[in-house]
Amino acid sequence: MSVNSPSATLALAFSGAASALVLVEEGMALPRALAQVFESHRASPQTRGAIQDLSYRSMRNWGAAQQCLAALMPQPPQQAKLKTLLCCALTLLSDAKPIYATHTIVDQAVSAASEDRELAKAKGVVNAVLRRFLRERESLLKDLSRHLSSHWNYPDWWIKQSRRDWPHDWENILAAGNQPPPLTLRVNRRKISTQAYLQLLQEQAMDATQVGPHAIRIQQALPVARIPGFLEGLISVQDAAAQLAAPLLDIADGMRVLDACAAPGGKTGHLLECADIQLLALDHDANRLHRIQENLTRLQLQAQLLAGDASNQLWWDGQPFDRILADVPCTASGIVRRHPDIRWLRRPEDSRQLARLSARILDNLWQMLKPEGKLLFVTCSLWPEESAHQAQSFEEKHGAIRLTAPGQLLPLAEAERDQDGLFYALFQKPSV
Repeated sequence: MSVNSPSATLALAFSGAASALVLVEEGMALPRALAQVFESHRASPQTRGAIQDLSYRSMRNWGAAQQCLAALMPQPPQQAKLKTLLCCALTLLSDAKPIYATHTIVDQAVSAASEDRELAKAKGVVNAVLRRFLRERESLLKDLSRHLSSHWNYPDWWIKQSRRDWPHDWENILAAGNQPPPLTLRVNRRKISTQAYLQLLQEQAMDATQVGPHAIRIQQALPVARIPGFLEGLISVQDAAAQLAAPLLDIADGMRVLDACAAPGGKTGHLLECADIQLLALDHDANRLHRIQENLTRLQLQAQLLAGDASNQLWWDGQPFDRILADVPCTASGIVRRHPDIRWLRRPEDSRQLARLSARILDNLWQMLKPEGKLLFVTCSLWPEESAHQAQSFEEKHGAIRLTAPGQLLPLAEAERDQDGLFYALFQKPSV
């Protein structure tokens, strides 16, 4: 739900979003920050939607908002929440097509400050800063283009790395990351055909397009519980690029399959929809296994769930697998449109550290694969250090047979290729 919901005031959205973004500034991922705010605010579903919408909007505009605030307040705000509140308001005010009248945005931001014990004394500052922005809006927005971070809304190092690694596509990649992601569904072939589900949507006057064998993109954004057939397990929400994983593994009935680093379970469910297999879904975080089980229960599918570290063999029973899906930890630089906070939380050194971790995981999992078995290496990173270079190093180290796979998919947000940025490499183990 957007912040223009009649049942949720903008002041409440400002207050909740500002609180969540303080936590992000302290290093917490936005989904977790929002969950914490929702719990403490005891917000209604409508207000939660408004807070979430404003938080994501603000994260996509964080570089520009901070630059504007620095111009308006040469001395940074002493209170972290004052900064995040002002950045949220500046995000809405700087929009080319504001969803609210500018005076409403200012008044509601001042109200949010007034009703907050921590910020009550700063309500005059909020009013003065935002009204000054409105007076100088044209010149302030024009100045944003002079700074890479405020123009593109990414850290400078991220922009430089994008230009280095993708010299011909970097502008389109960055622009795509600033767009809200499409709502793409995976049709559960065990319950309904793609064409039958398209017909179901048509009967409910919902505009949708088929973008893959079992992938459908809905034009209208709405909560998952309101998507026809979601609660009944007819579909799952999954990006079109992520839906390539299960078919690439070429699974068949009776196979023993490992889904390593499985949470939140999107690919787990897809594998089980494709064939009757013995599936072990592994994740290092036992708490995240609950999310996998929720998805499987809704889809009416079963798998063995196990908490364990994919970089060691302490959890393994010694029985080799026919197929292994290795969706390894990474910087998630290819999915920033879904997680706009990632760009502000990551550091340049993260890519190297995560590449080392994923290398240990791949080396370990390779030992668990049967001769002639297949391992699919997946990462949602755009940085070659974590993807293409990693795959090449693995192939050379183990003498793995490299099979056909898409390689790097770029998130260009084009009409026919509106997908996340994922990398795929498929390997087969030589026969003994």
